[in-house]
Amino acid sequence: MRSLLIVAAVILFAATGQAQTPPAEQRVRLAGTIDKVDGDTITVATKDGSSTVSLAATAAIYGVEKRTLADIKPGDFVASGGVKGADGKIHAVEVRIFPAALRGTGEGQRPWPMKPEGIMTNATVGTVTQSPEGGVIHVTYNGGESEYIVGADVPILAYVVADRGLLKPGAAVLIFAQKQPDGSLTTSRVTVEKDGVKPPM
Repeated sequence: MRSLLIVAAVILFAATGQAQTPPAEQRVRLAGTIDKVDGDTITVATKDGSSTVSLAATAAIYGVEKRTLADIKPGDFVASGGVKGADGKIHAVEVRIFPAALRGTGEGQRPWPMKPEGIMTNATVGTVTQSPEGGVIHVTYNGGESEYIVGADVPILAYVVADRGLLKPGAAVLIFAQKQPDGSLTTSRVTVEKDGVKPPM
């Protein structure tokens, strides 16, 4: 009888513990314009409304600058959103060059919901060559390799280290924030418009 009571108590304790476990942090993507800056918090206006995000004390701020295909070198870590064409090849829609501090961010290849048949590839550049369709970037990532075509009209952007001086009302901004158990949002990285060049939205 005592053994049964002990087992029941263990089961009850486990169930109670599971019920009290706080939910894991959720990642929230915010793309829009800065509405207000108040100390370590910024309010972002998006197409779905507005959200207030708290910046970590050590939050990294990155601006955006235009680049060309010639600026992409072997060894660079890049991210490319693209679509697979009827020819079976991936055609880039945008290419982003990451600074050394962001090397390895999101490494790999996966579906990209921003476009039908979209594919996102975060990887290290091996070679950059030319074809009749445009530049061809061959990349490698943990567990695989790929290549995609970069047409002449595809925007190529670089993230550059900046400071909070760029965080001004009206500036376009892209933030991946963490939703805390109490519903508040925090972030350790902000990508913001620089000299009129806006982050990919």
